Amino acid sequence: MAPVNPYETDLDRNAANHAPLTPLLFLDWSADVYPDRVSVIDGERRFTWRETRERSRRLASALARRGIGAGDTVAVMLPNIAEMVEAHFGVPMTGAVLNALNTRLDADAIAFMLEHGGAKILVTDRESSPTVAAALAKLAHKPLVVDVVDPGYSGPGERLGALDYEAFLREGDPGYERSQPADEWQAIALNYTSGTTGNPKGVVYHHRGAYLNAVGNILTWGMPQHAVYLWTLPMFHCNGWCFPWTVAANAGTNVCLRRVEAGPIFDLIRKHKVTHYCGAPIVHSMLANAPAEMRAGIEHQVSAMVAAAPPPAAMIEGMERMGFDLTHVYGLTEVYGPATVCAKQAQWQHLDIGRRAERNGRQGVRYLLQDGMTVIDPETMRPVPADGETMGEIMFRGNITMKGYLKNPKATAEAFAGGWFHTGDLAVLQPDGYVKIKDRAKDIIISGGENISSVEVEEALYRHPAVLAAAVVAQPDPKWGETPCAFVELKSDAAVTEAEMIEHCRQHLARYKVPKKVVFGPVPKTSTGKIQKFVLRQQAKSASAIE
Repeated sequence: MAPVNPYETDLDRNAANHAPLTPLLFLDWSADVYPDRVSVIDGERRFTWRETRERSRRLASALARRGIGAGDTVAVMLPNIAEMVEAHFGVPMTGAVLNALNTRLDADAIAFMLEHGGAKILVTDRESSPTVAAALAKLAHKPLVVDVVDPGYSGPGERLGALDYEAFLREGDPGYERSQPADEWQAIALNYTSGTTGNPKGVVYHHRGAYLNAVGNILTWGMPQHAVYLWTLPMFHCNGWCFPWTVAANAGTNVCLRRVEAGPIFDLIRKHKVTHYCGAPIVHSMLANAPAEMRAGIEHQVSAMVAAAPPPAAMIEGMERMGFDLTHVYGLTEVYGPATVCAKQAQWQHLDIGRRAERNGRQGVRYLLQDGMTVIDPETMRPVPADGETMGEIMFRGNITMKGYLKNPKATAEAFAGGWFHTGDLAVLQPDGYVKIKDRAKDIIISGGENISSVEVEEALYRHPAVLAAAVVAQPDPKWGETPCAFVELKSDAAVTEAEMIEHCRQHLARYKVPKKVVFGPVPKTSTGKIQKFVLRQQAKSASAIE
């Protein structure tokens, strides 16, 4: 007979000592403790935390009166405006799942997501109406459409639904009692992957993961209370890396931004004393390369977070010279956005700016609240040695990992094979325990039997002062099998020849890694700023066939 454990006898979970983790708690906390602090600045509109909770409750109540509850999907196709913040609380308050749609996708993609996710209600605004109208026309069963009429938007577009968002809120009860998730494993959000090789996959988040990553953002970034957060990052992208919930936990201020442009960003930073913002490398490069007069007048500390695999060292150097404190994180949609951080060490400050940029450009270590992240041999499922040379795949496990892919058990099983989430990113583990990405598995170039990291070649290209964006893919070669082909987007005032760029690369790379061809022009990017290598691979393949 097993011995009795006194710590498990008559000490059971109950309503007094246990509650499911949910980020909805953060809104209640800020509204209770700091009701009159500004929660949202959206153009000329201002809301306090009391008002944001009231509006979110009204939204939840109005949705519930339309029959929305647990297991239902509410889609939103909105830019970074106040109503998008409210949706992150109002929708899950009912027990329903928030599906934030990418405003830059085409009608076919939006139609697929609405149908696959089973959206019963769609909240959208006039700017997206052409795409939304075309998407709705493709659906046999259409969701109820609620239109947001943003007073800060004066561009083209029409209303598509019979309901106006503000009128919809007036249907709701400001004292609505939110639905407490019965289990923190309950779904809170649905986000779709890019779908570059087929239909996008629906990534399902749970309340526990959203809660933990929202808190993890504060801990990882060392955010002081009442931070002023500028929405340069789309809220549709991994739920804004969980920052709608983070800002509530921080009792901070959301500063909304409909379009990401350098001038308005600097204006808002100056006007509202913005302390924090996030974005892809392209956003930071845009700011670092803006005219000096546009950047003038910012005298307070601004903290920036960048995520990429990896960000170019030249961009990191540019941000440091501008005086912004940059933190590099890494993650994927499947891990709620950022789930690793290149945690800075004091001794790095003694290095020159180039070596500091190299240190800060690594993907780093796991978030404090993520259970595990390391580099594993996908064949043996054993960790690689920390020698900075042996390649493996970055894998995650823990609470900040998705539930799985909606209606796709095969893809879910493959993603979680061996008890780890497989990212598909190839990396090395360095002696100090920091992870450094070498490439995506599909982006490795095999030339004459030698593996060439496209990331390493891109790093060399970014070292050229004229380069704004760069990507390297494999080009078929009759002798070597594959050779590196570089696609380079130059800064507006720059002029460089192909021969000069190749010679520059020779100064930084082994000869077999140097691009054999350089193509100049705009580099295609996804709606979230990632370079579309699948497009470039096709271009390189076509060019090789012609040659």
